[in-house]
Amino acid sequence: MDAWRRAVEHIASRSSGGPLPAGVRITVHFQPDRAVRGVRVIERIAASGRYLPQFATGISNGGMTAHPGGDRWRWESRMFGGAYDDDEPEARPVYGAVEHRGRPTGGAIRFGSCWLELARSAWPRVTLCWPDSVFEPDAFGTPERAGELLARADASAHDLLDDYVEAQLHGGLEVRRDAAMLVLDPAFRGTSVADAASGLGVPVSWHAGRVLDVDRVEELEAYRGVDVLALAAELAIDGRLDARILGEAAPGRDPQAIKRVWHLIARFGRSAAD
Repeated sequence: MDAWRRAVEHIASRSSGGPLPAGVRITVHFQPDRAVRGVRVIERIAASGRYLPQFATGISNGGMTAHPGGDRWRWESRMFGGAYDDDEPEARPVYGAVEHRGRPTGGAIRFGSCWLELARSAWPRVTLCWPDSVFEPDAFGTPERAGELLARADASAHDLLDDYVEAQLHGGLEVRRDAAMLVLDPAFRGTSVADAASGLGVPVSWHAGRVLDVDRVEELEAYRGVDVLALAAELAIDGRLDARILGEAAPGRDPQAIKRVWHLIARFGRSAAD
């Protein structure tokens, strides 16, 4: 049996309850303009037709522990009953989130300004957990056996960037097969990112966007620290930051610092339409 089938069966055996309600989406977020070995993520996806896991790409908008013996490796071994312990990096799951609240920014915008919305045909290969796997969760589900995962997320005191039910897609993410659409931040309108996105072979939509005004000093400093706020102020153009401005400034800078600046945009940014 394939490793991904063993992983899904392992989670299903620990799940209970009814299916996810109608209208729910599962979104896989990413930053389309980040480079992997000199090639931007959106261009790599367009060329290969696939969205790869962190174990294969070596980049992430979360933690950087996807290597043998690292925290991500250990979490996956625990959650999936060791199914992937001896498998190839590309065979591992990709991560997304359940969007059940009607938020225009997808399920987990902290992980990227843009996202692929999974087609319903891919849902049989999806597993769920609450909270995020970084917290070593004890509540698991599938789209057909979601149990109390959504209720637990809604009742939590987690920050707005952390209150999602995590989703894992097993068996690969082939864009034409598994994605219903690609949703882009409007900061990328008229750019080469939008041009590359048109080659993915799925409908392209636009969300409302996030724009950060960096003058909210006390609130922003308390959230990710004075150094991150100082970097945000340095990178801002006319006191404003969005996904495109941040991406253009990212090369040559500490990716973890850039990630935290994105958290400010995602958490405190206003709609670009405002």
